[in-house]
Amino acid sequence: MSSATQAPMVRERQAPLRSIYREDAARAWVVDHACIESRDLQDPFHGTVRFGSVSTAEAAYAVHGALGGTHDGPVPGDLLCAALASCQESSVRMVSNVYGVRLTALKVDVQAGVDVRGTLGMDAKVPVAFQWLRVDVHLRVGSGTPADRLKQVIKAAERSCVVLQTLRLGVPVSVTFDACPDADALPA
Repeated sequence: MSSATQAPMVRERQAPLRSIYREDAARAWVVDHACIESRDLQDPFHGTVRFGSVSTAEAAYAVHGALGGTHDGPVPGDLLCAALASCQESSVRMVSNVYGVRLTALKVDVQAGVDVRGTLGMDAKVPVAFQWLRVDVHLRVGSGTPADRLKQVIKAAERSCVVLQTLRLGVPVSVTFDACPDADALPA
């Protein structure tokens, strides 16, 4: 049995969801999640992030060496790049499946550049933000794939990548601090 016949068909999996969301748009809203509850408050250079809205996993992280950290694990910028890479890669695979395009190879490489003088408070003119992100998608398809079909896949994969579009468009971000002196317990 070929891998194409074993692979789940995206259209078949999404059809009942599309029907539900047409009838009740409120059910189309999802909330993803990540949380860190610091375990070692004496080590400012390491942590563990727990992520997942349905199934959960953990990933250790470190602070970048350019900020004085140990850089002995993935840094927050790497996690941002990973989110973008995984979203773009899965978008390409899903869209290719929908369009009936057989992928033979796929690699997504994401890089992000930041001038750390901003976060170190050295120059108020330097933003505390990544100044650029680059996504390189290398994809190979089966011989005989029409060029116009490949263009459709590329356009749809770029358009449907939630993380890419979020970074391009920006979203409102709210931050609240619940700070209490001499309190030990955190809210559940």
